[in-house]
Amino acid sequence: MTRREYNSAVNDYSGRLYGFAIKYLQNGDDASDIVQDVFEKLWKNRKKVEVEKVKSWLFTCAHNAMINYIKKKSRMTYSDQITSNETQESHSKSYEMKEVIEKTLSQLPPVQKSIILLRDLEGYNYKEIGEILELSEAQVKVYLFRARNKIKKQLKDLTILV
Repeated sequence: MTRREYNSAVNDYSGRLYGFAIKYLQNGDDASDIVQDVFEKLWKNRKKVEVEKVKSWLFTCAHNAMINYIKKKSRMTYSDQITSNETQESHSKSYEMKEVIEKTLSQLPPVQKSIILLRDLEGYNYKEIGEILELSEAQVKVYLFRARNKIKKQLKDLTILV
């Protein structure tokens, strides 16, 4: 990959990568850090990454970086999360729909959350998602089905409470 191809990749994918990261992490600063780290890794690995596969490589790298970041963060602030989750649950009736959906997404396993965001937010097809997350198309469909069912169930349970 040449410098020009690298710059083109930054221009073409930085916005979408940031959108994916911010929806996943729910924090603009953290999302910016992840995107910057991913592009730094791309630059370091530019000789190994094929130009035709740069999009898939970037989203795979971002997905892995976000999972690692969340694992690290959860180890550091486990007790804080328990307290904030209890507070959020006690006020769930006052959430707006967007907040409810974001909370529901945050409760999904990382792979399911990534698939939902890549499919419904970014518009990737099953094959592209499979390449990004290193899954088969069948696995992507199953995870997507399960994730959507969990979201429906949680939203249905919420409407019963209201």
